[in-house]
Amino acid sequence: MNVSLAAELEKLVSRKVASGDYASPAEVVEEGLRLLSEQDQILQLKLERLRQEITIGLEQLKAGKGIPGEQVFQELHERSQARRSAGG
Repeated sequence: MNVSLAAELEKLVSRKVASGDYASPAEVVEEGLRLLSEQDQILQLKLERLRQEITIGLEQLKAGKGIPGEQVFQELHERSQARRSAGG
C-alpha cells in the first residue's frame, strides 16, 4: 500500500525514525494507526457508558426519582463557585 502524506506529516515520520524510536516509516504509521484504533475503542466504551447512564436516568425519572431542574442548577452553581474559590 502506498500512502501520500502532507509535507508536515512526512517530516514528523522522518523525525520519529531519525530519533531511533522507530526502525522505519512503516513502524511510525503502524503505531499511529494502532493509537487511532485504541482511541476509537475508548470512544466506543465512553459512548456505551453514556448510553447506560442515560437509560438509568430515564428509568429513575419513570420511577419518580427525578430532581427538580432548579435544584440541579443550584447544585451545579455551588460546585462551580467552590472550584473557583479553590483555584481549580
